[in-house]
Amino acid sequence: MTERRAVTVTMEDNVAWITLDDVERRNSLNPVLVRQLADACAEVRRDPGLRAVVLRARGPVFSAGGDIDALGEPVEDPTVVYAGFRALSALPVPVVAAVHAPAIGAGVNFVLACDVVVAARSATFDPRFLDVAIHPGGGHLWRMEQRVGRQGAAAMVLFGEAVTALEAERCGLIWRCVEDDDLLDVVRRMTARVVGRSPDLVRRTKATMRLSRSLTDPRMAADLEQVAQDWSMRQPSFTEAVRRLRERVRPRAGNS
Repeated sequence: MTERRAVTVTMEDNVAWITLDDVERRNSLNPVLVRQLADACAEVRRDPGLRAVVLRARGPVFSAGGDIDALGEPVEDPTVVYAGFRALSALPVPVVAAVHAPAIGAGVNFVLACDVVVAARSATFDPRFLDVAIHPGGGHLWRMEQRVGRQGAAAMVLFGEAVTALEAERCGLIWRCVEDDDLLDVVRRMTARVVGRSPDLVRRTKATMRLSRSLTDPRMAADLEQVAQDWSMRQPSFTEAVRRLRERVRPRAGNS
């Protein structure tokens, strides 16, 4: 029996579009979707032309969170359900989520695993873990606090405060709230800017950002960045960028 397709991947101008497409199961964290998402991430990161990734979904719900059919069944490794999130967050290129509809429960982890989130006005964000008497998992609390601070994390997780896309933008959970019809166009413009930059530099910068999360000393953070900056200034892309900049500046100087 052929396994259903719960996740699809398409490439568009060096950007991988990973789509949660398990509409009948409301893109829940069922074993099939989780495994296929992890496999999709592994597939796209092997592509030497990859520059960015977009995570999107089909159906009336971006993700309904935990799979009801699987929640009551004991599993040998309970962390497997978060394999998709781990694979998303481990991608070496920028990852943007295009959220068109509600993200519920553990489905919010999809959002938290991405570098940047753009959401349509129709989207809402509702962790809802405690409503079904389950402790948040998959690094949800840590990632949520990174985005919205300790008070915001407490409000959403402990007090059950769901937020609209506009409220999510204001509190920092997402980067931008846009009109529903503009969502994919906005995301395409953002990823096009990534594609236009040095791929090695983009990857190195994302890696530095990841390492910086564990630092508490600003001097150590500056040292880490300095090593990367020195590396970048020895790359051919830097030499070419300086040449183009000089060409743009010289005509202006000649007209003054």
